[in-house]
Amino acid sequence: MVTTSNRFLDDIARLATDAAGAAQGVRREVETVVKTQIERLLRDMDVVTREEFEAVREMALLAREENDKLAQRLAALEGKKAKSPEAKS
Repeated sequence: MVTTSNRFLDDIARLATDAAGAAQGVRREVETVVKTQIERLLRDMDVVTREEFEAVREMALLAREENDKLAQRLAALEGKKAKSPEAKS
């Protein structure tokens, strides 16, 4: 009787282990399908990736800094021109 009980418990433990493994496999498969569908949806909506957004943001910041520098340089040059004697004549 002891051997039968052990075999029965071993079979139940093996079944539970197999069920847990199958559940993990299904979970991974569902995650893959959902991720693929979301990526497809975002691609179809023309949503930019985070990396693309950050790259364009950095470019905009650099352009703004360059504009500020050029505006200051232009103001300085216009100030010099207004003060020069040739500009008054």
